[in-house]
Amino acid sequence: MSQRYRFFTLITLVILVSDQATKLYVDANFRLHESMSVIQGVFNLTYVRNKGAAFGILSDSAVRIPFFITVSIVAMIAILWYIRRLKDNQKLAFYALTLVFSGAFGNLIDRIRLGEVIDFLDVFWQRHHWPAFNIADSAITIGVALLILEMYREERNKTTEKSTQEQKEKQA
Repeated sequence: MSQRYRFFTLITLVILVSDQATKLYVDANFRLHESMSVIQGVFNLTYVRNKGAAFGILSDSAVRIPFFITVSIVAMIAILWYIRRLKDNQKLAFYALTLVFSGAFGNLIDRIRLGEVIDFLDVFWQRHHWPAFNIADSAITIGVALLILEMYREERNKTTEKSTQEQKEKQA
């Protein structure tokens, strides 16, 4: 097994174990909607369940469970396919896709096991709450942010290379 796939396995296992362990802890030690302050006025642990996607999208749909399970599996397969095609120098894209894969896997486990996702990280400012999320959601969000950064870097490099090439052609 190459070093790349060892990293993939290690990152995925760390995200999955921490995601599932924290969800099991919250489920066993909190009542639904119970909240505990961690940083007064900014961050709570609040036990909620999300039947939908981000922000509760499709939470009341009759097809939500098979839909989300199918979408998660298709996305995970697509990510694995894409990771295999990455060049060795595309390390940021590799780590980003690994985080997205790991997060999707963590939430997929919840959807299969419970039909919904356990969320508990509650960030807010005064009365303005961000929707509660979990470690899997965090991995997905960080992975997507890294992918956007990588796309920006690649575009900037292409623009720089094109500009350099045009200047060489003008000098010739």
